[in-house]
Amino acid sequence: MQFIPTGRVFDEGVGKRVHRVIFADRSDAGRQLAAKLAGYSGSDTRVLALPRGGVPVAFEVASALRAPLDVCIVRKLGAPGREELAIGAIASGGVKVLNRETIDELRVDDTTLSEIVRREEAELSRRDETYRGGLPALDVAGCTVLLIDDGLATGASMYAAILTLRARSPARIVVAVPVAPADTVMQLQHYADEVVCLAMPRPFRGVGAWYTDFTQTTDEEVREILHAC
Repeated sequence: MQFIPTGRVFDEGVGKRVHRVIFADRSDAGRQLAAKLAGYSGSDTRVLALPRGGVPVAFEVASALRAPLDVCIVRKLGAPGREELAIGAIASGGVKVLNRETIDELRVDDTTLSEIVRREEAELSRRDETYRGGLPALDVAGCTVLLIDDGLATGASMYAAILTLRARSPARIVVAVPVAPADTVMQLQHYADEVVCLAMPRPFRGVGAWYTDFTQTTDEEVREILHAC
């Protein structure tokens, strides 16, 4: 496993020069990311996006590299009353990743956790049918897979996606995102073959803070992008 330090780490603090990375929108982030991934152009490259927000980013990468595009469907397990806070993630193939430290800290009981998992499993199945319409997933065996999202926070969803992909026997998994916390990037290097991140700001503040337009991507937009490839 190798960490590729292509990300820019910067601080925003009192007495320090303020640096900012602002992406106009996900398409802009995708074009910037595609420039960093130009070396992966080749017939054995596949681009997989974490829907929904990762799909417009991945579309720009796939278009630039002339690579096939598909989705890797993962669902975050949000904390009760704080859905933006991940306590784990699930993915197709029965993959489930739990952040036990956060679960214990928030005192999420087993009954509540099971209900969250059941709800997200239903949504995962719905999205798979909605996006693919019954078509099989892209064959990635023996290929280099660029696994893309619009950004990372805890990395739980990306970790679940990596576990799912390993079972499909790719030759290499490259996690590629526009923005993420440095500690999350460093953690994921233990599970992906490479990690490419354009910016690792401190303090992080959340993925949306680094986009001018972070409007939620819709199911219809995801379908349109996939059908256009």
